[in-house]
Amino acid sequence: MHTPAASTATEQTTPRSGMDLGPPVAPRHGALTPLRLDEVRLTSGFWADRQRINRENTLGHCQQWMERLGWIDNFDATADALARSTDGEHHGANFADSEVYKLLEALAWEAHRSDDAELDGRFTALVERVAAAQHPDGYLNTCYGRPGRPARYSDLAWGHELYCAGHLIQAAVARAKTRGVEEPLVTVARRVADHIYTEFGPAGREAVCGHPEIETALVELYRVTGEERHLELARLFIDRRGTGTLPPIHFGAAYFQDDLPVREATVLRGHAVRALYLAAGAVDVGVETGDQSLIDAVGTQWDTTIARRTYLTGGMGSHHLDESFGADYVLPPDRAYSETCAGIASVMLSWRLLLATGDPRYADLVERTLFNVVAASPRADGRAFFYANTLHQRTAGAVPAEDEVSKAAGASLRPPWYGVSCCPTNVARTLASVAGYVATRDAEGVQIHQYAACDIRTRLDDGTEIALEITTSYPRDRGIAIRVLTAGRFALTLRVPHWAQGTAVLAEGGRHRQLREPTFTVRREFAEGETLRLDLDLTPRFTRVDDRVDAVRGCVAVERGPLVLCAESVDLPADLDLEDLRADLSVAPHPHPEGATVRVRRRPEPVAWLGQWGPYGYPIHEDDRAPADGGKSAGFSTTSPAGEDRGDQAAEASVESTSASQRTQQVLLRPYHQWANRGPSTMRVWLPAR
Repeated sequence: MHTPAASTATEQTTPRSGMDLGPPVAPRHGALTPLRLDEVRLTSGFWADRQRINRENTLGHCQQWMERLGWIDNFDATADALARSTDGEHHGANFADSEVYKLLEALAWEAHRSDDAELDGRFTALVERVAAAQHPDGYLNTCYGRPGRPARYSDLAWGHELYCAGHLIQAAVARAKTRGVEEPLVTVARRVADHIYTEFGPAGREAVCGHPEIETALVELYRVTGEERHLELARLFIDRRGTGTLPPIHFGAAYFQDDLPVREATVLRGHAVRALYLAAGAVDVGVETGDQSLIDAVGTQWDTTIARRTYLTGGMGSHHLDESFGADYVLPPDRAYSETCAGIASVMLSWRLLLATGDPRYADLVERTLFNVVAASPRADGRAFFYANTLHQRTAGAVPAEDEVSKAAGASLRPPWYGVSCCPTNVARTLASVAGYVATRDAEGVQIHQYAACDIRTRLDDGTEIALEITTSYPRDRGIAIRVLTAGRFALTLRVPHWAQGTAVLAEGGRHRQLREPTFTVRREFAEGETLRLDLDLTPRFTRVDDRVDAVRGCVAVERGPLVLCAESVDLPADLDLEDLRADLSVAPHPHPEGATVRVRRRPEPVAWLGQWGPYGYPIHEDDRAPADGGKSAGFSTTSPAGEDRGDQAAEASVESTSASQRTQQVLLRPYHQWANRGPSTMRVWLPAR
């Protein structure tokens, strides 16, 4: 068994020279061009801290668990079986290979970003084990196609062979962009892609994988190698989806997105991760082939899904049983699945739509999802993770054992590992490359989409050099300073988040402008050393729920800037139950260094009975009107007064007391992504307001 040593490398202070570190997504066409990862360097703050923890803790944690459980040994067993024609054991799920590949992708980005020789050595050693398991014709999978295992492609619906191949290709693309196309893993991936083209290309089987992922991977491989057959195969997989090539299942064809062709669908449906990966691949294919119908169709699906099937956090997927989207407005907070992988897939999709169209709405969702889903998954030390991300935890639960595998995706605290551990490795590769979502350029200048302390250095097509230094502790603080390091004439475009439009202020050249539109562009000659200051109003605000969402009708949430806040039981007085909180809307949330405070009341007693009928429609007797449980079983309560919507990081809520005086008190709300870091607790995002 191979156990990785802890990383001891220090953070890189300057980009490495002589290397062309491409961005994770590099379309050849589109409204915006993403900056390479050596053109954006995070220097401090929220995301730089998480990148450091990811490098120091998470990468080694993931590798240690996969070694311990035999998932990496699967490659050794496969190599041995191929050499000796002997049977071999397989450990883990049939898609365990994909977790190794996501770890390889994370190692590729991070080893280059931090110039960490130890990480690079671990990457190389892992690649040697993976490459040894490749068949002579290019096929590579440890669960299928070798002695003692099922035949190749014998279960396209559930086997995940093409899904695993997609993650292998993405890891190879990351290596190609950081070390070049002659790297061994790139050679392995090209052979895999050529094998798949032979099997499923124009002269092969007319079929698709039950789990999309191969589509976007093939397009990225095409972008790196220029081989048209990779793009052609991706297009075939997109065109075949929705034509009934997969077998009927209990969940229905929509689970696989096999119910409708991509161009005919108007909303994302079925398994959330599958749907989002497929949509991302469709945008990639549309961009590279000039097929606007694909981009438009996915844009429509995005619009409808955000309006009707997305949680306040940006989370997607409300069904636990099939990890899928629910129907329109079916968004129960306590049963939210909101898988971490679905959040990451949502970021991938929104980023691709932003690059294709330039529409800042997509960057708004990227920000919301990064801060409230992706950042919520890892524990503060990066060694435990949420798979599902509930918005309402009713029971405190137990602390998971640090040496046990969790079988429950909906754990109440973050376990160190899961039997299906797709989320930890997905988080690892996302954090290693998160700087890629900060900025883009076009013919005129640079666009800032996400606000983080960083250095940006790029060159426009006409040779104009642009160097910027961004200083901020956003989203904890509201100020963002953008210092121009090289004089020149160019355009600097700033995204104004939807919640800040009308209150955001830009100070530059002695002038102060109030920004009301989704973006604001400064287009002029910049002097070296001059600084623009952007002020984003982080006043906490109430957010009302759409009353078509039955599960939280009459509730409000509190947000501060891009952060969704939550009430957690560890912040409440001992005699105050989280379920009894009622937000007092007559008093606006108040800024607090840890989030915000809100004035709340307790649920009044006695409950407001519905006529003469008790719970479940049974008639009540005169002496049954005030049950011993205070009426909790009936589920009815009186309403609290409504006030003006107002709105900063934590917020303080006010709860009505059950005492005769109906006294109120302040309650601290903290950022949702921090919850469950202080031991077992109950938590809720949506607070009843009546």
